[in-house]
Amino acid sequence: MLCQSCGKKTATTHIKTIVNGKLTQYHLCADCAKMKGYGNIFQDWSFSFGNMLGGLLGTTIQEEEILRCEKCGASFEEISKTGKIGCAHCYETFRRKLAPVIQRIHGTTQHKGKVPGGSALRVADLNNKIMPVREAPVEEKRRLLKKAVEAQDFETAAVLRDEIKEMEQNG
Repeated sequence: MLCQSCGKKTATTHIKTIVNGKLTQYHLCADCAKMKGYGNIFQDWSFSFGNMLGGLLGTTIQEEEILRCEKCGASFEEISKTGKIGCAHCYETFRRKLAPVIQRIHGTTQHKGKVPGGSALRVADLNNKIMPVREAPVEEKRRLLKKAVEAQDFETAAVLRDEIKEMEQNG
C-alpha cells in the first residue's frame, strides 16, 4: 500500500481516528508520518542518558546492562521498535517506562477490559450467579459526559461537568 500523503513510498504507519462516530484511516510512509507528528510513540523513552554518554565516549551499552523481562527476555528497546509487548510480565518489568505511553494512547492506565458474554457482566461469588458490574457514580457521570460531548449536547455536558467537580471535591 502506498502512502496517502506523498503517494511514492510504502505506507508503514496506519492511523485510525474516530470523529463524531465516523472512522477515518490514514496510511502514511515513515517520513510523512514523522512530518505530521506521528513518530515513534516510545521516542521520548527510548533515549536515555546512558545512551547519550556512551555515544559521546564512543562506547556502547553492554548487553548485560540492558533490562530484560525475566519471562520472555524482551528489552524495552525491542518493545519500542516493534510496538508490541512481549508478555504480560513485561508490564510489570517496564511499568515506569510504559505507563506514560499507555496513558497518552488510551487516556488512562486503569484496564477495564471486557468479559465474555458482553455488556459488563461478572460471576458473583454467591451461588455463581451472573450479575451486572456496577459503575462508581463518578465514573457513570464521566461516561455520560463523554457521550454528551460526542453528541454535542453541551448544556447537558456542562451540568455533568459541574456534578463531577462537586462529587470529586466532596470526596
